[in-house]
Amino acid sequence: MAIASGVDLESRLAVARDASRRLKDAIAQVIVGQSEVVEQTLWGILAGGHVLLEGAPGLGKTLLVRTIASCLDLRFSRIQFTPDLMPSDVTGTNILVSAPDGSRHFSLHKGPIFGQVILADEINRATPKTQSALLEAMQEHACTIAGVRHVMEQPFFVLATENPIEMEGTYPLPEAQLDRFLLKVMVPSPTEDEMTEILVRTTGHALESPSRVLTREEILDLRSLCRDVAVAEPVMRYASRLVRATDPQERGAPDITRRALRYGAGVRGAQSLVLGAKAVALLEGRAHVAFADVQRVALPVLRHRLIRSFEGEADGITTDQVVSAVIEAIPTRPASVDEAIKR
Repeated sequence: MAIASGVDLESRLAVARDASRRLKDAIAQVIVGQSEVVEQTLWGILAGGHVLLEGAPGLGKTLLVRTIASCLDLRFSRIQFTPDLMPSDVTGTNILVSAPDGSRHFSLHKGPIFGQVILADEINRATPKTQSALLEAMQEHACTIAGVRHVMEQPFFVLATENPIEMEGTYPLPEAQLDRFLLKVMVPSPTEDEMTEILVRTTGHALESPSRVLTREEILDLRSLCRDVAVAEPVMRYASRLVRATDPQERGAPDITRRALRYGAGVRGAQSLVLGAKAVALLEGRAHVAFADVQRVALPVLRHRLIRSFEGEADGITTDQVVSAVIEAIPTRPASVDEAIKR
């Protein structure tokens, strides 16, 4: 059932909470464990952003994206990135077509980027030129071919995967493209119980694909409702302080920021922090964002937006460690407020 705009907010939130529960249940029929990965991926979908999934081979990254696509009534496209993939293989191209009357004209042959759920598999295997073919689509939700701008049908989101182990023959994503991903989700190895369940499910007869759970209209309604989730000014300012604390040039930045980072997160990082926190609140059926929601999304939102310095790399300090230290160092209430209260 779609979320009608005319009903009260509490009813809309109840419908959204039920829709997210049904979606999670459908995904769990195929994906074993990985509850945090599924949850964080849904944050990106509800917030209207793109998600980068990083993990070792065989952890189910591609299967997760395919399963999500099966649960959503949207057009699914898979792009297998390889070193010889050309930009036109992603966007499409104009081809010369002969009409029955003998005349000829150019017709647009659309590429896989014109889907709605885009699986960019092993995205770091393509050359920078091909990777850049995604930039306009990811940021503008449009694609320009031969000077003509084509708008993507909504909803549109890219779920990309990359393998951190095999580095030969890969091209690390440039910062400009990394910044366009709302979240970077780390996919962990399964536990013993999860591994056993995976073996039970995958070494017998093939499982049926999950049924459609959400329609296009329901997804758009959920995205609209996510934008309606309220954020109080103190929470908004807290998100701003967190992002500013990742800048090594910022006065009051933690020592680990100044020592381990060359560049911090920017405006897109702050926007993603708020949107991700709104998605967390929506999935839990709340109409307001809490400080804890911002803290919860900080790692997947900021980890890929921080650039380490030479010293940070030499000392083996990860961006996750920096984000965790920033959360510990930055209070939810600024020092000026505490001083005013004491007076």
